[in-house]
Amino acid sequence: MVEEFAETLDRLGKTRLEKFERDCTYALALVQGYRKIARSAVDYLRGIHGPENQGRPGKPRRDKPHKSASVSDPRRRHCEHHTDRTTVEDLERWEQEEQTWHLLGLMLQVEYPSSGAHIKEASSSERVVRPRKATRVHQYSSEREVWSNFLAHDDQAWERHTVINWLKACADDCGQDVEQVIQDLERNADRGSGLWAHSWLYTKESIKGQKRLRSWPQALAPDSPGIDSSLRNSSPAKSLVTQLDPDAVTRQVRDLQPQDDNFEAATWMACWNMLRRGQDWQFIRTWCQERVENWRAIAMRGDPRQHSSTDGKSLSYLNHTVDWQSRALWRKSCALAARSGVLDKYEAAVYGALSGYLPSVQKVCGSWNDYLFAHYNSYLLRSFDQYVATYSADRIPHGLQARDGFFEFSVTGGRRTQSGNQLIEKMRRLKSLAQESRDPIKQLQGSLIGKTFGSFVRKYGFQLLREQKRQANVSQYPSNVQRSQHENNKKPSIRPDDYQVIRIVTHIVLIYLDLEPSWLENAQYKAAGIFVEAYVDFLGKAGKQQLLPLYASRLSPTGAIRSLSRQLPRILEFGERRTVMQLMKQHSIDVPSVLNEQLWMIMKEIESKADDSTHDPKYPTLRIMEARGDEQRVGMRKIRARFMGNVVTDDQHDLINGFEWYLLLDGYWEKTLATGAVLYKHFLSNVSLARIDTVQRLTRAELPDSKGLAAARELSQRVSFSTLSRRKTHAILGHEIDVSNFIDWEEMGMLGNQSAASTSSRAAQYGGDGPRNLYKPEKERYLFQQSNSFLNLEQLVQAMNAFEAWQAAMEKKPSPRNDEEALELEEIRKACLPEVLLAYLVVLNSSAQYVSREYLLRSLEVGAAVASKDSDLGPCFVLAGRMPEFVDALAFTSTTIILANEHGGGKKRTPAKLGIWSTKGSLNTAE
Repeated sequence: MVEEFAETLDRLGKTRLEKFERDCTYALALVQGYRKIARSAVDYLRGIHGPENQGRPGKPRRDKPHKSASVSDPRRRHCEHHTDRTTVEDLERWEQEEQTWHLLGLMLQVEYPSSGAHIKEASSSERVVRPRKATRVHQYSSEREVWSNFLAHDDQAWERHTVINWLKACADDCGQDVEQVIQDLERNADRGSGLWAHSWLYTKESIKGQKRLRSWPQALAPDSPGIDSSLRNSSPAKSLVTQLDPDAVTRQVRDLQPQDDNFEAATWMACWNMLRRGQDWQFIRTWCQERVENWRAIAMRGDPRQHSSTDGKSLSYLNHTVDWQSRALWRKSCALAARSGVLDKYEAAVYGALSGYLPSVQKVCGSWNDYLFAHYNSYLLRSFDQYVATYSADRIPHGLQARDGFFEFSVTGGRRTQSGNQLIEKMRRLKSLAQESRDPIKQLQGSLIGKTFGSFVRKYGFQLLREQKRQANVSQYPSNVQRSQHENNKKPSIRPDDYQVIRIVTHIVLIYLDLEPSWLENAQYKAAGIFVEAYVDFLGKAGKQQLLPLYASRLSPTGAIRSLSRQLPRILEFGERRTVMQLMKQHSIDVPSVLNEQLWMIMKEIESKADDSTHDPKYPTLRIMEARGDEQRVGMRKIRARFMGNVVTDDQHDLINGFEWYLLLDGYWEKTLATGAVLYKHFLSNVSLARIDTVQRLTRAELPDSKGLAAARELSQRVSFSTLSRRKTHAILGHEIDVSNFIDWEEMGMLGNQSAASTSSRAAQYGGDGPRNLYKPEKERYLFQQSNSFLNLEQLVQAMNAFEAWQAAMEKKPSPRNDEEALELEEIRKACLPEVLLAYLVVLNSSAQYVSREYLLRSLEVGAAVASKDSDLGPCFVLAGRMPEFVDALAFTSTTIILANEHGGGKKRTPAKLGIWSTKGSLNTAE
């Protein structure tokens, strides 16, 4: 799923070539794309958990982060393959997310309406079109014209109208199906399917029974003799109504049979659900006609918002001008009925919703959405009545214009009208809504409705940062974050592992950064960066490395460098690294700064956790040789076995992984080698001891003396100078070479007395890509000079590794298993070794004539080895009877040396000297 969000951001974000201030057209296209993704997840999960999800209207949301293995888990591209791991809670969360994107699209259109020049860019299915301002209403204007003009002139009314429509859409999409509600209530009313048309079935039977007993041809009257004692309901025993007209219960103050009471309650509950879901009057009328309850539809007719019906005929009463008076009297009558206290709570809620009478609607509110709907609906209708009274007072009946009288009461129950933000805060304090109000997505929706999304980002952004640091056991705050901003946020509402909420907030933040320039100038921008960086960190942990540059590029240059530098050490595969680096370049991210920052951050973290109490020198003295014992006073000491160790910490692995990225960076020769030298110095210093216990629990005595030697060896093997040279010289010289083997500068006299600093100063003008424009000899000289420190440190580590490998080989020297094998090996040595060494002398003598006289000296070294006191080669020649032949070979070698020195034979490769074998000087002296 995260790939789809990233693809939508990348695709639609690129189409916006310029930023349109106060215009949501292009942002709306993004929101529509995000909503479509969430909608597809909801549709799929409903196919799995739909039956389980029924019967949960008003269910409080879970107060815990959503990190289960569901569709929102970014490690799963397709939820179709993980149906056994999704739950109904996953469906709830995706429903909430889809609702949030819908709400965001609506609120953006309210706050940043689309201009006429760009209105076609947005999908018409998602746009809400505000009525145009018309001429002033008059006494002959239709109710529809008055309502449209009201919405066109009152910005707050248009906003509330939009939120109410969103609440209705949420209830219609996610609430329990109306037919399912009816089926449940049919069981309580003791009537099977299809018997709704019989209305008060059981009360009707009782009345007919009385009329048959009395032979009464006319309707029963409540004052008929003996009617109170004979016409009573079954349980509890109360007087039944004598007639079946709709207002008989309230008019006669009598009851119905219990089954009919349940039927009545079920019917009004269904009507309330239809109003709450935003069903138009045509739908309600059809529903009532099917159940022979037309009077209920007539009672609910007259809401000015119902003119949105598409047929235009069923609501013609809102357009005609014959009845020119406003329907304010009808709304006031509905409010009076809802206020009476004698109606069923759902019947009172229906009349309260039609009139805006708040107290009756509040009684049936079971969720955060219901409570918000009750208040916004009441505020909207109250504002409409005030608008009509202000601009068209002649449309209101005289009885309603009086300041006192039967209709003089407040539809809000005496409470003052509250703003969206005040209402959201009030709901947060209500005990019945406390759990649902703590849900992060509900708080996000509340901030969008209350227009406090900036405050939401500031509050929970810094809170998220504090929680991240707490989990990392870091108590310090960044310098630009004051501690007072955190003191009131003791319990986090958005946790670092609440991935879905972080993803939603991140994408909304990116939209507001485009729409609202003021976000770039205050603390909101810093808090917004916290969410984006948290999402980038989540993508890195989830293995979505190719998405990292896209989101990091939306941060400030410093934020992008900081965010990506934390993620690069996790990317180990070479092809993935190359792809990410190309993406960073495409998004104009400073790649060298990112690579440099990642290494410095790791080393800084290691230094912060180092033991400050230690007084060891920065670079501890190596102990390669074994200590000399009391009994060993003369002779050579042995090399310690495994003195380099084999423990490489996680931080050291991260440093090496981070340095490997420089292999993919074209050019930057000097910077790369300088960074590598710093790593070698770091591994050889005491700082590298800091976190050795994170890998292996060892006591200090069990650890090798320098814990960074193993890391230095791994660095020399994974990023050797030869590999680095061949990778980078192609971009600098146009072809690949190994600078360490390319030329011997001292022998060719290229350097002379010229300092490396002078060459570097001349090359500095060519920037970080190295001496691209120097002449070829100068380029090669420059590369050689800049590699000096790195190459020397690498050779030092390689030498130590060779010592350790040699000592390990010596320890593994095979020994005969028994005396018989020892005698057999002695025979092999006597038969083979003399001939091998003699052949070796022949090769050396021949090579000296064509390559270098240095090989003649190696021949003499072979003689010295055979003649050594501790050597077993001499006895081998004696036993084989070939010692004279060996002496003759050495004599021939000595003669060759003398002749070669006199006549200059052989090719000179190095300035090796023949020493005492040189006779030229003595001959000249004798002369």
